[in-house]
Amino acid sequence: MNNQMNDDEIEIAWGSICKVLNKDTDDIKSAILNHVGNKWSLYIIHALGIDGRMRFSNLQKHINGISQKMLTKSLRELERDGLISRTFYPEVPPRVEYELNSLGRGLLVLVTPLWFWIANSVNEFKEARANYDKTE
Repeated sequence: MNNQMNDDEIEIAWGSICKVLNKDTDDIKSAILNHVGNKWSLYIIHALGIDGRMRFSNLQKHINGISQKMLTKSLRELERDGLISRTFYPEVPPRVEYELNSLGRGLLVLVTPLWFWIANSVNEFKEARANYDKTE
């Protein structure tokens, strides 16, 4: 089964996307696209989608290379956008857990094919880079 879109389908889809994105002048769509489209947010969505509810320290262990500051910033943006939930437990020491909510699970469903595509295309990416580097 061919899952690729033909040129006419791409043109129609792009036109629809542009109408939605340019429908009004508020910047929320651009801000959300920036939040959900950045590397760290996608890793957070993936980690919470695969492993479920997690504490901050566990998330940081799951995401190689993310700083405490960037994880904090990304979690706040995702929570503000309604993609994750933060639960505070008033115990000693205090405990905070993060999990995807329904909106975040909807995003996970959409980005999972992207993860699979990247994983399945690694050899093609390596070959393309090697070919490019030979010509540079």
